[in-house]
Amino acid sequence: MEAIETRHGGTVVIEARGRLDSNTARSFEEKLLGAIAPADPVMVVDCSQLDYVSSAGLRVLLMAAKRVKAAKGRLALCGLKPHVQEVFDVSGFSSIFVIHPNRAAALAAFP
Repeated sequence: MEAIETRHGGTVVIEARGRLDSNTARSFEEKLLGAIAPADPVMVVDCSQLDYVSSAGLRVLLMAAKRVKAAKGRLALCGLKPHVQEVFDVSGFSSIFVIHPNRAAALAAFP
């Protein structure tokens, strides 16, 4: 699992690569939570290179969403592969997260 952080204006983009499972969730959690800006956090998690997500990975994403919401920020996901999107759909997480088809669309949603 690799998590690459970049910034586009005031938006933090975390690109998740590989497998997000119980073996990698802790390090991804540290990266994700550490990237949340204290003032007006705006974050996009780019999942276009994410090959697999388990319940442990979903938990990390949910924790990040709660932390961003508590700081009155916004978080969006983008680029979910069909089999990863299916995990979100079956678990009900598709209704929890704002999901965009790609990074450009997600960034455009945050002026």
